[in-house]
Amino acid sequence: MKYREIKPNGFLSNFVKCYWYYGTKDKEVLHTILPDGYFDLIAEFENEILTKVKLTGIWTKPKHIQISENTTFFAIRFKLPAIEYLFRKELKSILDTAVDLSFSFWNINKYKYDEFENFVSDITDRLETSLKDLHQIDNRKLKLFEIIYHQKAKTVSEISDEVIWSSRQINRYFQSKYGISLKEFLNIVRCNTTYQQLSNGNLTPTSDYFDQSHFIKQIRKYTGTTPKELNKNKNDRFLQLSKQAET
Repeated sequence: MKYREIKPNGFLSNFVKCYWYYGTKDKEVLHTILPDGYFDLIAEFENEILTKVKLTGIWTKPKHIQISENTTFFAIRFKLPAIEYLFRKELKSILDTAVDLSFSFWNINKYKYDEFENFVSDITDRLETSLKDLHQIDNRKLKLFEIIYHQKAKTVSEISDEVIWSSRQINRYFQSKYGISLKEFLNIVRCNTTYQQLSNGNLTPTSDYFDQSHFIKQIRKYTGTTPKELNKNKNDRFLQLSKQAET
C-alpha cells in the first residue's frame, strides 16, 4: 500500500483539504473508511486503466471497501463549501453513498495511472480559475467552515454568534445542502480529530468530551468500533489511522 497527500495553497485551501494518491500492488486490500467531515472526487485505475470516476457524499457511518490488487486512486478531498462553489450542486442526495461521473469530468480521462503530479497541477489551475470566475462568495459561509474545521467554537450557539447567522438558518442551510444538521457535522469533525491521537496510543478523551463513556459512545457511533480497536488497527483496516498512510 502506498498513500500520499499534497496540500493546496492560498485561497483554494478554503475548498480543498488535500489531493491524495493511493495504490495497491500484488494483493487485495480491505479498508474501513471513517467519517471525517469531507467529501471526495475519486478516479480509480485498475491494472493501469481508468475504470471509475465518482463523487462521494459525507460519510456519517463507517464504509467498508474492498480494493483489488494493482489499483491506483487519484483523488481530491474537499471541504464542504466546494460543493456549492466548485460543483454548483448539493450533497444531500448522496449522503453516505457515491455517484458515478463521466470519465471526461474535468478531463480526468486524459491522465495515466502514473501522472498524479500532472493531475494535481492541472486540477489546481482549473479550480483556481473557477473560483476567480465566481461573481460572489458568501464570506459568512467561509468563516463558518473555518470555525468548524479548526474547531474555534464548539457549539451551534457559539458558531451562530461568531458568524452572525442564526442557528435556525445555519441548520436549514446544512439540511438543504448536505442532508445533516450542524450539530451532527460538528460531532463528525470532532471525532475525526481524535483519529491521530488514537493512532498514537492516546485512548483518553480530550476536553471536547464530557467523560470517557461519552467519548467511547461517540467514537463507536461514527466508527462502529471502540477506541482500543482503532488503536490496534489490525492489518491497517482503518486507513485514516494507518502508520503507512503517514509516510
